[in-house]
Parts: sequence; C-alpha cells; structure tokens
Amino acid sequence: MSAPSPRIGLTGWSVLIARVMLMLALLLFCLPFYYLWRLLGLRRFWPRMFLSGIGRIAGMRLTIKGTPRRNALYLSNHVSWLDIPAIATASGSAFVAHDGLAANPILRSLCRMNDTVFVARHRRSSVSGQAEAIRFALDDVGAITLFPEGTTGDGESLLPFKSALLSAIEPLPEGIAVQPVLLLYRQARRIAWLGEESGLDNFKRIVGSLRPVHVTAWFLEPLSGEALHNRKTMAAVAWTAIVARLQEA
Repeated sequence: MSAPSPRIGLTGWSVLIARVMLMLALLLFCLPFYYLWRLLGLRRFWPRMFLSGIGRIAGMRLTIKGTPRRNALYLSNHVSWLDIPAIATASGSAFVAHDGLAANPILRSLCRMNDTVFVARHRRSSVSGQAEAIRFALDDVGAITLFPEGTTGDGESLLPFKSALLSAIEPLPEGIAVQPVLLLYRQARRIAWLGEESGLDNFKRIVGSLRPVHVTAWFLEPLSGEALHNRKTMAAVAWTAIVARLQEA
C-alpha cells in the first residue's frame, strides 16, 4: 500500500510549477556547456553547478563545516534527495546509487552526467566491476559519496551502516581518504523521505513549500590507522563519528 500523496494547496502548486520550470530552464542552460566541456576535455564543472542550482531553487540554504578532502570516499547519513545537491555543492562529489534508479531513463541520464556509479547490491558477482567503476570515478571526479545506511532515515538518528555496501572499495585504493559526513537538517522530520512516501511525493512536498530548507554539511576528520583495516571497521568507525557529532549538535 502506497502512502497518500501530499496535500498541496493552490499556492503550493503555483510554487511547485514555477520551481520545476526554473529547474528545467537550468538544465537546458547547463546541458550545452556540459557537453562542450567534455568535448574539450576541460575539468568537470557543470554537474556541480547544476546540482547547486537545483538545491537553491528548491529552497536549500547550505552551511559547510569542516574541509571536504580530495581523492576521498565520503560516508554520509541519508535523509532526502536534497542530500545530493547539498554534498555536490559542498564538494563536487559524484555518488554511488543502487541500480534501481537506472531503470528510469531520465534519472539514469542525469545521474550519469554526474558520474554516478550504479551498484547491484544483491549481485556479488558484480563487485569487481563496481570497484573498477568507483575507482575510475574517484580518478575522474576526486570524490565520491556512499550512503551506507542503504536507505533514508529521519535525520535525527542514524541507522546501522551496512558494511557490505563498502565491498566495492575493499581493499581501499592507495591514496584514497575515507571521510565521514553528517548532513544536519534544521527541521529534519519535515524533509525526511520516510516510510512508503514515494520519491515524487517527497519532491513535491519540499519543492512546493516556501519555507527554506536549512542544512549543514559537516565534513568530519578522515579515518586513519586501524579504522581503515577493512570495510567493517570503516563502517563502524564512521558510524560512531557521525553519531557523536549528531548528539553534540
């Protein structure tokens, strides 16, 4: 049984339509430059510009704390689709996403423009190919984000990290940092994509509201020493660091 669609009044629909039109206009503006930059072999720029613009249009007000490391795998909590514009704006990161998103041709095209790596979570035979794709993205982009909870949470607590999702980066490539990231929303319950709410309904609920979305992207200290021993230690230590900062906030 699916969750009921969000109730959006006349003002909300007006805001939603206007913002979606702005997002489409931004896409049409960025696309030619994206392909031109690729053709000329210039440094990756337009995906970050596009996602930053999407966040601003949706009402995102971002604060960045800490220093996003380069050549890094970010391990972040996951609250909403807005996490992607937030982290991309702060760091220019690409993302690891489950392969179910690739079933939608529009989402697949947009994700691939940002060098998204699609992973098949239940096919162990594909791990080596996924590892190669992640390493290629790290070389090309300089940072890639994984959401180890495997789903979205309420933003006020942290679900257990699934160390199996880190299989594709074990052993850790030489010279790659592993950096925990906390996304802290001022009104997390209003933003969180929970239960049976569809992604489209969550999108409409956020974009159709005039209230700004205040979020802090907190880049914590990278893991070091024994924390990098294997995927289980990476997941456990990153989880502990994020929980500690969340409790302090």
